Amino acid sequence: MTILISQLKVFNMDSREFRRRGKEMVDYIADYLDGIEGRPVYPDVEPGYLRALIPTTAPQEPETYEDIIRDIEKIIMPGVTHWHSPYFFAYFPTASSYPAMLADMLCGAIGCIGFSWAASPACTELETVMMDWLGKMLELPEAFLAGRAGEGGGVIQGSASEATLVALLAARTKMIRQLQAASPELTQAALMEKLVAYTSDQAHSSVERAGLIGGVKIKAIPSDGNYSMRAAALREALERDKAAGLIPFFVVVTLGTTSCCSFDNLLEVGPICNQEGVWLHIDAAYAGSAFICPEFRYLLNGVEFADSFNFNPHKWLLVNFDCSAMWVKKRTDLTEAFNMDPVYLRHSHQDSGLITDYRHWQIPLGRRFRSLKMWFVFRMYGVKGLQAYIRKHVKLSHEFESLVRQDPRFEICTEVILGLVCFRLKGSNQLNETLLQRINSAKKIHLVPCRLRDKFVLRFAVCSRTVESAHVQLAWEHIRDLASSVLRAEKE
Repeated sequence: MTILISQLKVFNMDSREFRRRGKEMVDYIADYLDGIEGRPVYPDVEPGYLRALIPTTAPQEPETYEDIIRDIEKIIMPGVTHWHSPYFFAYFPTASSYPAMLADMLCGAIGCIGFSWAASPACTELETVMMDWLGKMLELPEAFLAGRAGEGGGVIQGSASEATLVALLAARTKMIRQLQAASPELTQAALMEKLVAYTSDQAHSSVERAGLIGGVKIKAIPSDGNYSMRAAALREALERDKAAGLIPFFVVVTLGTTSCCSFDNLLEVGPICNQEGVWLHIDAAYAGSAFICPEFRYLLNGVEFADSFNFNPHKWLLVNFDCSAMWVKKRTDLTEAFNMDPVYLRHSHQDSGLITDYRHWQIPLGRRFRSLKMWFVFRMYGVKGLQAYIRKHVKLSHEFESLVRQDPRFEICTEVILGLVCFRLKGSNQLNETLLQRINSAKKIHLVPCRLRDKFVLRFAVCSRTVESAHVQLAWEHIRDLASSVLRAEKE
């Protein structure tokens, strides 16, 4: 046994080996990102490709680091969709920056599980301050900031989907407690059957999923011609449901929908929610980053009516995944819904009123030191650098829009406000489906579609940190050439 342990130590990575391999890995990452433009943006593999390339069981004996690194290029990279390629125009951006990567390394090294202040004071306190920094960048109302004595505050969630679920569960708990305080004979089960939440028919599917998890009805409000939820349609649904004995309790307003980056009318919907005593949650997962620019801040007008607000710095603000920023006006709305306080999690400062324990703000107990990424990025880019990054992407999207408008075979399907252009060939859905299939099969660029009413539409989202005008121009020429081929085939 002694001999075996001694032999195994040879294969353990000590600090000296870690320094060497760590430097090599930084070089590998930098080379990967520097050369990413030369890799096919979309992988040429079939489902199940990877299982055939690796053993069916873990190795009994340690393997060398060199073998693992070789297998990255041999096994992993052939199956990677390169989200940070300047030819990736699908979905929405996923943020990537070197400062955030360095902060993630430090986060992994510190390795704290920041469920309470006592578990790692810096982890909790930096998050509170960073969320105030970001809230001020967005010009959020003072009520959403923690400050030194505020009732609100921010928390980093894992995703916008998680933030929506947290808000829904908090709203559900708050409404049930209010109703039971007025009518103690009402059971929670009886009330749950009557609770109903609302969102636009353009909202992300995560809102419906939150309703499934939360055990409440979710109703889709028909959007208008600009794919926006308006007051009249919401009011009609509320009145109809109240007359039927249902209890409206939660509304999600989307600012920057996934399909086409449309905006629900917050200034109309917000006052109705306040009048009806309904929790208003704002989901601005993609678009929220743009609100740090004064010229786009108007898109957030009406946020003062909200109870909670969320967007993803890990989409468009150069803070690597995962980092979803959520604010609430009254943090007790969350802590009273999620507070579980076993003796092994208690500490002497938890009732001081000076700090928060973030385990009461979220679904999981554990949490990473994610605010380090915000701290590094905000300090190394500065607000002006982040604003310039957003503006560059918006400028490139309008450049692509202009190119599309110059070709009479194509049409722009929605107003281009930020970094997304929805476009299509004039013609049938089948024609556009064929065009998209040709685009993605060629693997020079990557796009995904959406459906707007009865139309199949192509989405062109400016995503990569390194994308330039030349990449947009090449992408458009590629799309035009494939469109010509598709149109010729249709005539034959």
